[in-house]
Amino acid sequence: MAADRRLSARGFVNAHTHIYSGLAPFGMPAPERAPENFVQILGRIWWRLDRALDEASLRASARLYLAEALLHGTTTLIDHHESPNFIDGSLDVIAEACDELGIRAVLCFGATERNGGRDEARRGLAECRRFIKANTRPLVKGIVGLHAPFTVSDETIREAGSLCAELATVLHVHVAEDRVEVDDAIGRHYAGPFNRLRALDAVPDGSILAHGVHLGDAEVRETDQCGCWIVQNPRSNRNNGVGYPRALGCSMRVALGTDGFPSDMRAEVAALVDESARHGEDRGVALGRADAGHVLAAELSGPIDDLCEFDGSGHVSRLTIGGRVVVRNGTLQTGDAEEIRRQAREIAPGVWRRMADIT
Repeated sequence: MAADRRLSARGFVNAHTHIYSGLAPFGMPAPERAPENFVQILGRIWWRLDRALDEASLRASARLYLAEALLHGTTTLIDHHESPNFIDGSLDVIAEACDELGIRAVLCFGATERNGGRDEARRGLAECRRFIKANTRPLVKGIVGLHAPFTVSDETIREAGSLCAELATVLHVHVAEDRVEVDDAIGRHYAGPFNRLRALDAVPDGSILAHGVHLGDAEVRETDQCGCWIVQNPRSNRNNGVGYPRALGCSMRVALGTDGFPSDMRAEVAALVDESARHGEDRGVALGRADAGHVLAAELSGPIDDLCEFDGSGHVSRLTIGGRVVVRNGTLQTGDAEEIRRQAREIAPGVWRRMADIT
């Protein structure tokens, strides 16, 4: 009889991810030289992947990542996108996939100067502006994005803040994921990366700060007082060896994300439980972050009434988003999951070839 039982709950919210990483499970090659630190992980893996993306591969990545997210019971994704060689119109590609498959999403382009300087950053911010003003999809919302403070100038940060003010929206940005960003801010004569963002008027109330691993207690309290959200990403932080965000207990505005890992939020919670125990953090405080994403999502897009039903084995049997059934009897209803996977496998090798040509 146990297998016949059903459990209903709210669908999961993934408060920070990178949909563009969707193809990674299909044979993304290891770098020729193994990274020895966080910046090398970015430069030798992820910054090469995002530069290798074009419209077709981004579409395949998005459709695959979204389909898998839905089958894991995730109803809302707060995404942070980068594709430096395909900026203009890139957010529409992701939004169209969200609209097709029926998932809620908050999208931005993470503007950066790491490849093309200030012109690249302006194009990234322009894509955010264009999408925010043009998007009419009811389940998709646009906000402003910056990649990370250590990859942009003060001028770009100011422009991002001005754009937030102009469009009455918030900023989504990586903050203090690794010690390198703290050192970078200090080298620019700021007390730290969050202090730099505040000094340049770039973090309106409700802004989203991904990671916060190397923020101190006082800085985390300041983010809370400013109405900002921090998003913890346990699997990614553990995988990248950047440390554990011990100070996050100083704020109640902390949600949970996957930072590009598959949107299996139960796996993320399991990693959170393990990591918090290893670092001596109160289990109850840490677990509150899994539910906090619903508060964050509601602040951005309004109340959410999505429902996820699990079967007796703990698998997602039914998922309803905005009154639309997107998963029934464990099967995706808004697309052919196997065909989506087939297309992803087919297009992935071309991305890996382009990655190999990037120096």
